[in-house]
Amino acid sequence: MSRLPDIDPNRYTEAQQALFQSLQSRPEVARLGLVGPFAIWMHAPEIGQAMAALGAQVRFSASLPTNATEVAICTTGAFYEARFEFAAHRGLAIEAGVDEAALDRLAAGDDPRFEGDEAAAHAVATELLRDRAITESTYRDAEDRFGASGLVELVTTVGYYGLISMMLNGFDVGLAPGMADPFPPG
Repeated sequence: MSRLPDIDPNRYTEAQQALFQSLQSRPEVARLGLVGPFAIWMHAPEIGQAMAALGAQVRFSASLPTNATEVAICTTGAFYEARFEFAAHRGLAIEAGVDEAALDRLAAGDDPRFEGDEAAAHAVATELLRDRAITESTYRDAEDRFGASGLVELVTTVGYYGLISMMLNGFDVGLAPGMADPFPPG
């Protein structure tokens, strides 16, 4: 359920039709359909085009290792308790080699005990979200691992998925069929 109504595809404006066409090539849209943030964007297609372009850059064209990207995304989704976001990326993180038990600990609010690049991505995301800054030691570790360009990509990933998480929460976007709730009521 979402606060925003579904839009009848037969009533798409020209801008909505253009956005819809551009989203069809995205693997997550092919897999899940026009759900989550994609459904939100249809209500403001110009913003949707910009968001989709940045999201594609972050997810598919960045230099960061995929597992580090997915850890940053899942860390951000967990911080905001964005159910759809975490659930959608949990499987992608596992496909990228992230330990399933670590993701379960992350969702539960426990130390996920990531290592290597994953620990660096998690530390950057956690510090940015919690403290609104990155400590010098965390910054240096991430810069050594990912370089300056990769660190810009990592911070951008956290910011982008923070915005996505806020959109999902703000419009009360529920889980897609088949998604398990990562933050069930306690």
